[in-house]
Parts: sequence; C-alpha cells; structure tokens
Amino acid sequence: MSKNAQKPKSAIELYSPSYFAACTLGGIIACGPTHTAVTPLDLVKCRRQVDSSLYTSNAQAWRKIYATEGLRGIFTGWAPTYVGYSFQGAGKYGFYEVFKYYYGEKLFPNMPKTLVYLGASASAEFLADLMLCPWESIKVRMQTTIPPYAKTLRGGWTGVTEKEGVAGLYKGLYPLWARQIPYTMVKFATFEKTVEYIYSSLGKPKEAYTSLQQTGVSLLGGYIAALYIISHPADVLVSKLNADRKPGEGSMTAVGRIYQNIGFKGLWNGLPVRIVMIGTLTAAQWGIFDSFKVFLGLPTTGGH
Repeated sequence: MSKNAQKPKSAIELYSPSYFAACTLGGIIACGPTHTAVTPLDLVKCRRQVDSSLYTSNAQAWRKIYATEGLRGIFTGWAPTYVGYSFQGAGKYGFYEVFKYYYGEKLFPNMPKTLVYLGASASAEFLADLMLCPWESIKVRMQTTIPPYAKTLRGGWTGVTEKEGVAGLYKGLYPLWARQIPYTMVKFATFEKTVEYIYSSLGKPKEAYTSLQQTGVSLLGGYIAALYIISHPADVLVSKLNADRKPGEGSMTAVGRIYQNIGFKGLWNGLPVRIVMIGTLTAAQWGIFDSFKVFLGLPTTGGH
C-alpha cells in the first residue's frame, strides 16, 4: 500500500443493515439535489421532446421562459423532481447494494460479476421506479404544459388525483420502466467494469490509492457509464405519454398513436441536451455517493 493511501475504517460493518441503510441515505443525498440542480436543462429537454419546434436552442429556450415566466419558470418542476429523485436514489443505490450482495455472495456466488451487476441494478431500478413514478408524472406534466398546469407540488398532486385518481400518477410507469431499467443496467454494469478497468490499467490495486483518488475514479467511471443512449426513446415516450395521453386510453394504444405522430426520428428529440444532463448528473451522483461512503469510512464502489 502506498505511503499516502488510506484504508477505510468504519464502525459500520460491511453488508450489515446499517451498511445498507447508509447506502440508501447516500443515494438520497446523491440523487435528489443533483437532479434538482439540473431542472432548467430537464425542463427544456422535456418540452423539446414533446414539441421539437418549440425552441431553437437551450439558450433561446431559457430566454423565452424567463421573459414569460420569470426565474421561477426556469425551475418549473423542481419540487416533484427533488422528492421523486430522492426516493429513486434511495431505491436505486440502496437496493443495488442489497441485491448485489445477496445475488453475488449468497444466492449465486459463482455467477460472473457482470451478470450480478446487471441483475442487481435491474431489480433495484424496478423498485426505485415504483417510488419515483408519481412524482415524475407530476413533474413532466408541469414541465410540458405552457403555462404549467400547476405551480406547486401540492397543486400538481391535486390536479392529477382529482381528475384521474391515484392511478393517474402511475400511467407512465411502463414507459418509465422501459426507460430506466435497461439504462440503469447498462450504467451500473458499465460503471463497475470501467472502474475495474481503470485500476487494472493503473497497475495497482484499488487499496493502493487514497480515498480522494478513488473518488476521482468514481467520477470518471460515472461519466463514462452515463454516455449510453439506449434509454432515450423511452424517455421521450414518458414525456409524450404524460403530456398527450387521452382520457381512458390504454398505455400501448397511446404509445402506438404517439409513435405514428412523431416517427422514429421523433424518438430522439432532445438527445444532445440529455447527454449533457445525464453525463453530468451520473458523474456527480457517483462522486457524491462514494464521497459519502468515504466520509463514513466505507470503501468506494467498484474495483474489488
């Protein structure tokens, strides 16, 4: 071990209930604030996904929104974003650590690591999206209606449930799963393998590096893992479905009608904005998550 390396020391036992609770809290801290911080990007992305002709650029969009709705308008949807992605972060990172441990160490100890990463991330995201979906539904509706159909989280919740009941909060669940589960599987598995590759290329084991250096590896691995665009068509459909689903229309019927209207090309509306947004988000989230683990004296994710 190098002279400056710091071996994590923690009162929290690895893979204990306290460990998984710490990872859950780390997921909340990593996801809620970061998603909220990029609300202006998310707002433009969602509106351009619904109507690609609405704005010519991000800068033009923000000028136009600020001129008509003020600074508050640029952050439309921040409250459901914060609540929803805090819940999602808890499920995504907390359950991922749970499933990775039980799949890889208890149930299938001889399974290749990559399959463990894929299975654990899919299971975690399935549950995380159940917690995210109601808040995502409110957020998307607030962001894709002009002027926004509600200005507050409470108003958004009431607006949906009074007209459609609680079921209205979950009408985008299947497209959300279609967007999030494949993306999270690729993102988490790629992150883990990227971190392994970085340490292998450096020629020293992970433990030979300081906590700060390990967190830097997490940031780099997170950004690389975020660049896959497999989930973007489903992301567009989530935005369109929440903005343009007719009363009583089934999910598959709505998806078919929307696809007929926008075509294959329309499934990629807003992609450049999303690449910037998701790349920055994912790198920040892994950096914050692993920094929190280091703060508690726990090892960073990946590379072991």
